[in-house]
Amino acid sequence: MADSSTQSIIIGASPDLVAAVICDFPRYPEWTEAVRHAEVVEEYEDGYASQVRFVIDAGVMADEYVLAYEYTEDLSRIEWHLVAPSKMQKSQRGSYDLVGNPDGSTTVTYTLEVELSVGMLGMFRRKAEKMIMDTALKQLKRRVETPGAAQ
Repeated sequence: MADSSTQSIIIGASPDLVAAVICDFPRYPEWTEAVRHAEVVEEYEDGYASQVRFVIDAGVMADEYVLAYEYTEDLSRIEWHLVAPSKMQKSQRGSYDLVGNPDGSTTVTYTLEVELSVGMLGMFRRKAEKMIMDTALKQLKRRVETPGAAQ
């Protein structure tokens, strides 16, 4: 059984800009260290990705998998799940919740639930999840807040 982990960060940009960066999957290898390739394999009629294939290499964990995405109409919630088990994962569910703040910034809450195919002690898995989430949120913040990078 997978446990869910949640972390938040404040990004100095509007929710629309943050959502645009999150939804620009083919550019993930430009700003996320572990993603080697990201390819939209299926789209909704509105042009947003419904399925994305990822190739990751995070040192001790290399994997290839497809995630299915769903979005709220205003893109305040972007959620995903693993389409089929991969070499390293039995399941994965996650979401980004974007809340605009009065000062123009956005609070991004990242929730992730992963069940690995390989055994890992609970404390090591939780430490790995925390590191993955910390890194993902910091890289997202850097990408969105770097002038010209999110264009």
